[in-house]
Amino acid sequence: MGRGIAYVSAVGGFKTTLVDISQEQLANAEKEINNIFERELARKKLTFTEMEESKSRLQYSVSLAQHVKEADLVIEAVPEVMDIKKNIFEVIDQHASETCCFATNTSTMSPTEIGSYTKRPDKVIAMHFFNPVHKMPLVEIIKGLETSDETAEAIRRAAEQMGKETVVINEFPGFVTSRISALVGNEAFYMLQEGVGTPEEIDKAIKLGLNYPMGPFELGDLVGLDTRLNNLNYLHSKLGEKYRPAPLLEQYVKAGRLGRKSGRGVYDYSAKEEVAQ
Repeated sequence: MGRGIAYVSAVGGFKTTLVDISQEQLANAEKEINNIFERELARKKLTFTEMEESKSRLQYSVSLAQHVKEADLVIEAVPEVMDIKKNIFEVIDQHASETCCFATNTSTMSPTEIGSYTKRPDKVIAMHFFNPVHKMPLVEIIKGLETSDETAEAIRRAAEQMGKETVVINEFPGFVTSRISALVGNEAFYMLQEGVGTPEEIDKAIKLGLNYPMGPFELGDLVGLDTRLNNLNYLHSKLGEKYRPAPLLEQYVKAGRLGRKSGRGVYDYSAKEEVAQ
């Protein structure tokens, strides 16, 4: 997600730094982002000049504290684990300017709680981007209890400059989109374990019958089944029984079948990767 956000930020005209703790991951990120540039150039979504100008606005670093000092907006996109987010926000709060806004890219977690890890909860908000970031048009903006209207408006303008449509909502567990998506994805797993149909048939039914761009299993594999399970566990704890994870989903995660990132989830991607090579 961080790679996609960095891409749309640079294309939107922002001087952008992508930060990771690993030089290897940064090298992989640069390669992936350059591939996105080339594909968008081929699709005539960008001109060559726009591509080169966007690349010139993008840099990569392992020094979070250094680059936070120069930022007007920091967008965190670490895994959906509150302890990791807490550590990140404590660091950026220490080093960022007083006027800097902080956004967490989360699909379920509380911007109010995350804001409490800083001395500026009025400048903390959630920006929920969707995967793949450069293709999906929406950013869901979620105000925490202490988030100021000025911060919400600044984030809305930033997202629109990145070429996104926005909705601005108040915090409640799961927001809008994750509550619906989690229910659909979890119900698909219940149907699969009940033998209602194959993953292919269930995905096809949802795509063609309900006009979804992706089936729930395709989307789950793209997002990561471990991420989907974490979200469901969180929603189950906050909103009750209807979000209890399907046992089959839990089995897939325990088996390491996490989706595209592990080479196998509901679908097997290893053979496709070999053919692509």
